[in-house]
Amino acid sequence: MITPFNRNGDIDIPGLERLVGYLCQHVHGLFICGSYGSGPMMSLAERKKVAEITMNVAAGKVVVVVHTGTTNTRETIELTKHAQEIGCDAVSAVGPYYFAHSEPDLLYYFSDIIKSVEPGFPVYIYNNPRFQGYEISLGTMHKLKEIGVHGVKDATFNIQTLAAYLRELSGDDFDVALGTEAMWLSARVLGCQAYIPGLGNAFPELCVQMWQEGMQGDYEACRKTQFLINEIREYMYLARSTQLAVYAMVALRASWMRIRVPLSSQQRNKKERLSNQPWKS
Repeated sequence: MITPFNRNGDIDIPGLERLVGYLCQHVHGLFICGSYGSGPMMSLAERKKVAEITMNVAAGKVVVVVHTGTTNTRETIELTKHAQEIGCDAVSAVGPYYFAHSEPDLLYYFSDIIKSVEPGFPVYIYNNPRFQGYEISLGTMHKLKEIGVHGVKDATFNIQTLAAYLRELSGDDFDVALGTEAMWLSARVLGCQAYIPGLGNAFPELCVQMWQEGMQGDYEACRKTQFLINEIREYMYLARSTQLAVYAMVALRASWMRIRVPLSSQQRNKKERLSNQPWKS
């Protein structure tokens, strides 16, 4: 989920409340303060505020997972403990970024995070090599599972990496979630059961439709929806930042939903065709 800001760079609290309320009507869960949510760009106080406002609106409606990763163990633990205290369902932390970290570093880091919360509280690793700055090997993933990491949000954009996670790690005690909407069909064929789409901010209905088609085994319909979503993603890349593109898409869609203007007969026909699509509100 993105985080709305005003022109001064402060959190747009009414906008955040509206966004959470809207998404709760369409999706199964919210992953907040991650890449699209600008978590690493905010202060600890701001990240806590986003989590609190999200829980005020979303509690009891959808699952809320908070990204708590930072550059260091102390601040990550502070955000993780706060997430548990306010009732969030789970946390996920990217590997500490800026410096390149070794396997022992990561094992200490996640072990300390797990020990900081109540036993059984789900702690996920958010594996994003592009943003954390280094790869995490499959062997290290096995060891992270052994120390109690609950699962992984895989944002490697590498289908072979995801396949290895599903083959060797996935099970009742370890979840594997795809970290993008771009490869859901391929991931689902391999047995994946969840994905976390940035595009879901702007088109939650379409993303849920694709998830349902995959889970129901309707791969022909899912393929068509996947191609449509990937075509939309091509427009996102024109902005040179998929995060910036999604902010713009949400703003445009919000304006479209608020504005009601007279339509020509041709426009009405086009609108009726679009309204027949199950993803269109």
